[in-house]
Amino acid sequence: MTHPRTIHDFGGFPQDLYEVEYQAPGSAWLAAEARNTIKSTSVSLDEDWGLDHGCWSVMKQMFPAADVPIVQLSLDSTRPARDHYEIARELAPLRDMGVLIIGSGNIVHNLRRIIVTGNWLDDLNRPFGLDWAIEASERITSLIRKNNFDALIEYQALGKAVQLAVPTPEHYLPMLYAIALKQDDESVAFFNDKPIAGSLTMTSLLIDRDHA
Repeated sequence: MTHPRTIHDFGGFPQDLYEVEYQAPGSAWLAAEARNTIKSTSVSLDEDWGLDHGCWSVMKQMFPAADVPIVQLSLDSTRPARDHYEIARELAPLRDMGVLIIGSGNIVHNLRRIIVTGNWLDDLNRPFGLDWAIEASERITSLIRKNNFDALIEYQALGKAVQLAVPTPEHYLPMLYAIALKQDDESVAFFNDKPIAGSLTMTSLLIDRDHA
């Protein structure tokens, strides 16, 4: 779509977040390329949804001028994790064209178990992780460093800590899209790797041929 709308698909957060508008342009060319590049399943183009918070909350920090065309890829929640990984591998030609591919989510994301006291906003950002959250984060990042992607795909078999960290898949699966595109001669750099509110991590990773 030419002008994707800003979608505020969350509840219970400060009013300022509901007033955010991120008016980046879309790209009909890139949307068509993505659809045509994926051969293993049928991909359709949506002209209504727009950019939800998983997209604009990240892009607004990276490109505050909203001058970079964006195409958001939705997740089919009916498919297993391995399907998502394989679909992501089909997107490699887009990266070769210079398209920046971002997987947005949280390695540890269990809102039902957050611990926040005192001033809500200040305390939310205070580094603090429950034992299981720290264990899950360290295990997953270690597997990424070792290129053990099969274990990451079968994440539900990684034990109780990871099951608590990933109670639903929508925050975890985007990471599989990123690592699926990693080449053998590339390395991964981690940043922003601290747990907050007990049960959340905003761990970020960069895969870049210039940093291999």
